[in-house]
Amino acid sequence: MKILALETSAKAVSAAVAEDGKILCSGYQDTGLTHSRTLMPIVEHIMQNTGLTMADIDAVAVAAGPGSFTGIRIGVSAAKGLAFAVDKPVVGVSTLAAMARNVSFSGGLVICAMDARRSQIYNALFEAKDGALTRLTPDRAIALADLAVELKDDPRHKIVVGDGARLCLDHLTEAGVACRLAPPHLIMQNAMSVALEAEVLAADGKLVSPQALEPVYLRPAQADRLRQK
Repeated sequence: MKILALETSAKAVSAAVAEDGKILCSGYQDTGLTHSRTLMPIVEHIMQNTGLTMADIDAVAVAAGPGSFTGIRIGVSAAKGLAFAVDKPVVGVSTLAAMARNVSFSGGLVICAMDARRSQIYNALFEAKDGALTRLTPDRAIALADLAVELKDDPRHKIVVGDGARLCLDHLTEAGVACRLAPPHLIMQNAMSVALEAEVLAADGKLVSPQALEPVYLRPAQADRLRQK
């Protein structure tokens, strides 16, 4: 199965094509330009370089959240459009589950962290063993102080991954929770891991129609919060 994967959940943007656990091609950009400007040129570039067309793709995957509201909307909309145009299924991937795959080789506790502002992170915990991941918590928005309390007595080796990893590590270290950062080339979200996570979901029958794909937000958008006030 060939999967085209998109990752737009944070500042960086990336796309990748994977087939049966192998990354065929990928593109990554973190230059501060908007995803609406950079995503589709990356997709076009990797498709040209692999000699593939959308007709050759079996499914489109996207990091569906949590993450930046604008980034997630762009990624989900692009995935819907690409798949709908060629009548292909899609799969929404947890941003946090995908980033955990970056360090599945590490062993111990994987702490996924995206900066959610207001002293919170979007977070999920996974146990990594022999290259496999076991989810320990749902995706959630959690205060850094509460996470520190949760992990205080956990004896496992801990590795932190994601665009909020440095923020998370600094707070946990100050609270006496020993952990380490993922290697620099593995710390950020990327479409390669989205593609690999999507293959697992596809095998579990989680493919859906483009119309059924929805973004996943763990908190209401700031505009909605202000309107409710």
